[in-house]
Amino acid sequence: MPKHALSRLNRTHKLGVAGVAAAGAAALIFAAVPGADADQGKTQATAVENVKPVAFSAVGTAARAQQATIAKQADASAAKGKAEAAAAAKQAAAKKAAAEKAAKARAAAAAKAKAEKERKAKQAASRSAVRTAIPAAAPKPAVKTYPNNLDGWIRESLDVMAKKGIPGSYNGIYRNIIRESSGNPMAINLWDINAQNGIPSKGLLQVIDPTFKAYHVAGTSWNIYDPVANITAACNYAADKYGSMDNVNSAY
Repeated sequence: MPKHALSRLNRTHKLGVAGVAAAGAAALIFAAVPGADADQGKTQATAVENVKPVAFSAVGTAARAQQATIAKQADASAAKGKAEAAAAAKQAAAKKAAAEKAAKARAAAAAKAKAEKERKAKQAASRSAVRTAIPAAAPKPAVKTYPNNLDGWIRESLDVMAKKGIPGSYNGIYRNIIRESSGNPMAINLWDINAQNGIPSKGLLQVIDPTFKAYHVAGTSWNIYDPVANITAACNYAADKYGSMDNVNSAY
């Protein structure tokens, strides 16, 4: 056997080789000593026969199997650790994503609430500005009322005349009414020339129908016996013919 081949033998191989060498040496000694005792030779031969090579192949296979098992277990442990690390990383990522999603939802809700608050505030300010810009409606004047008597009729007629620009005074109207009808709104003259012509004088200021229709003042009744309508139409006629009812002192 080459020298370099021996250098590659392990301890088990070396022990086997040593045993074989020892057996060979014993055989040589036995053969070289003449007259050796036959029993001694037999004993030595038996001893040589009992020297057997060490079985090194079985030991190497078991070691390799054990090493393979350990390597396999190490690989399984590493794979398990890697899987657990991946699962932990995945769980952490899921928690982080859920936290970010919740934070975004809270931020969106807060932004929406803020925008709604600002919108309502702006709307309220706009309504306030509109109310400020639009002046409050002037209160309607209280409806003026007049007593249902001669004094009230004259005063109501004077208010209508003032709006229409018809001249006349309380005293001038009152004086002519007393002379013409004594204050009776239903008075009628059935004996004078107008009555003879079929158009009798009627009402407080004894106005005939044609004159009443011609000088009727808008906003008053078309009933010639209505006190206010009768006074206002008569004053309108007197203003046209005499300048004012104040200038009338007799039949007109």
